[in-house]
Amino acid sequence: MPRFSIVVPVHNVQGYLRTCLESVLDQSYGDFEVIVVDDRSPDGSAAIIDEFAARDERVVAVHLPVNGGIGPARNHGARLARGEYLLFLDSDDSYTPGTLRAIAERIDATDRPDIVLFDYARTHWYGAVKRNRDAEVFGAPGPEVFTVAERPELLDLFTVVWNKAYRLDFFREGGFTFPTGFYEDAVIVYQTLWTARTITLVDRICVSYRQRRQGNAMRTPSREHFEVFAQYERLFRFIGERPELERWRGFLYDHMADHYLFILRQADRVPPSSRPEFHRRAARDLRAYRPDGHRPGAHVPRTSFTLLARAPYTLYALHCIAAVKRAGLRRRRLVWRRRLRRVLLALHRRLVLRRALDPNLAVYSAFSHRGVLGDPAAIHHRARELAPHIRSVWVVGKDHVDTLPPGVEHVLPGSRAYRRVTARATYLINNVNWANDLVKRKGAVHIHTHQGTPVKSMGADLLKYPGARRGFSVPKMLLRADRWDYSLVANPHSELVWDRAYPCGFTSLRSGSPRNDCLVRPEEGRRESVRQRLGVGDDSTLILYAPTNRDHRQGGYAPTCDLERLVAGLPGDHVLAVRLHPSLAQHHERGLGLRDLATRGLLLDVTDEPRVEDLLLASDALITDYSSLMFDYALLDRPIVLHTYDLDTYLAARGTYFDVTERPPGHVTRDEDELARLFASGAWRDEESTRLRTAFRSRFRGYDDGRAAERVVRTLMLGEDLAVPTVPAPASASGAPSDALTRS
Repeated sequence: MPRFSIVVPVHNVQGYLRTCLESVLDQSYGDFEVIVVDDRSPDGSAAIIDEFAARDERVVAVHLPVNGGIGPARNHGARLARGEYLLFLDSDDSYTPGTLRAIAERIDATDRPDIVLFDYARTHWYGAVKRNRDAEVFGAPGPEVFTVAERPELLDLFTVVWNKAYRLDFFREGGFTFPTGFYEDAVIVYQTLWTARTITLVDRICVSYRQRRQGNAMRTPSREHFEVFAQYERLFRFIGERPELERWRGFLYDHMADHYLFILRQADRVPPSSRPEFHRRAARDLRAYRPDGHRPGAHVPRTSFTLLARAPYTLYALHCIAAVKRAGLRRRRLVWRRRLRRVLLALHRRLVLRRALDPNLAVYSAFSHRGVLGDPAAIHHRARELAPHIRSVWVVGKDHVDTLPPGVEHVLPGSRAYRRVTARATYLINNVNWANDLVKRKGAVHIHTHQGTPVKSMGADLLKYPGARRGFSVPKMLLRADRWDYSLVANPHSELVWDRAYPCGFTSLRSGSPRNDCLVRPEEGRRESVRQRLGVGDDSTLILYAPTNRDHRQGGYAPTCDLERLVAGLPGDHVLAVRLHPSLAQHHERGLGLRDLATRGLLLDVTDEPRVEDLLLASDALITDYSSLMFDYALLDRPIVLHTYDLDTYLAARGTYFDVTERPPGHVTRDEDELARLFASGAWRDEESTRLRTAFRSRFRGYDDGRAAERVVRTLMLGEDLAVPTVPAPASASGAPSDALTRS
């Protein structure tokens, strides 16, 4: 008997069917059967089904003699199922890698529950991927196993069966069968959730839910949407036959009312000629099924509900027309309010720009206003010690205010306070360009820190890579860079790159990277403190995997390596920590393998750790690819591995300033097998690794001496002089002046 029986109903999906079936057959957990039910599909789907059945004995091909719809097709597949658990997968959707293993392990950990719910992501035809908007429900604290009475919010989730695994005995003993017609999922979802004794959740994206541009029957005007009335009749009858479910009558009534209103609101559901009849049928149900004394919940629009339940269709239609007109008026008012706001902003800007600069005011920002981070944070902390008379104000987005350390003054971007302080500040320090509307005033000192030593193409060099500059204009970016007075330089390589990539009138300050001061001169006990916070013991080896983002991929993410396989090959005292690029912190990919592996305790997901310097200090080795972190980590003189599985693609899409694999800071791997073998054998820290790292450190020896932040404060804020470490100039920079400041 297989562990899983997966029923796939098929009708007119020949363009997607192969992807669907391959996503099942390629699962790492292979104890399953997939029952593919051809619902008399007129396209080439039947041949594809037979092809897969011939090549894999786990595929059971079923060809129905007549087309009966998705409900009867699922019922036919469920009757043939032999597995311990029953799953349904629509033939234009697909499973993500590792799905069945994650579900199986959850079943084992929760003693075979009746229902397992898992998460999904919408994959749009134009390439965007969006995680389920209710994803937080899956990660919310609570008991491991429960009933729906203990977690009633589950009833508000998307009512589909393809994100659930049903224990087959529970499904058959309950006599659950899909009805014909539209909205059949709701019947099974509610009946099974109400009667299940044990339910559990998998906080992982397991299904890619395809959003097709055309061909979605649910978004096609037809009278088939009238089937919704029969489905709710079945559900109320189901409750009426089971007194123990009476508690759900009010919920079902509210859901029905909201559902009917939703269908009537949509232009792509009920044909215009059938709307009056749909209104009458809906009103009849709202009167017939209303529990005694029940008042609809707050989420049911009160006026629309009343007009649907008690008024003729003409009044309801007039209400809808009036609502459209009111929405139009609101939009026009919003346009005028925006115009007025722009006028007032311009007036306020003129007023604040008339005020003199404050010589003792410094404004900071980092990573597009994400908090007190990076090089600006290091300068800020040093300025508070060396120049306490200079007031420090941070620009921080409202979503990151809670992360601010105590006592840090801040303003929200775009606010009146923001315009006031940025207009009057003498010092403006940022590692990202300031917004377009910020006016560069005479006497103001703009200090740009960058975000590490450049590996990938930057600034004007992006003109050669159209995919990498998608969404922004290089000329406009350079206009913003024209406001820089000083560009901080970590090493001779950076100075040469910044001069070419940003042909602007700034002065280079050979300061070193302020954020690296803590790596060159680490605080006593900081490494131990971070490891303790992460739960890594003193006798464990912590390996940090920190890949950069991919501009050539929509969303910036590209699959990297089989993390579970890598973890499995590590010695028992090794811990893998994974940090995605900060731009991917909210990416749906975290809901796939990474979050699942972290939940299972196989690795650490440290993407949300705000200070990457802490992670560098805490780790014993770094795995990266084309990230500037390799330069920072080299300061610690610890092993580095470059996993460059997509080097040719990356070079073509973004380009690098040098071949990272030619003279790397450590071993280079090109595929998962190499990476796994390198760490399983311990070769990642052998003599060759040390030799490569030593050569890399010598080649890119820079100005990091642990006093970079102090150098910036003393040189640019206090007007003092602080000597710069002597670094041999590269051959291409012969004749360059050796003083700390160099005009671009």
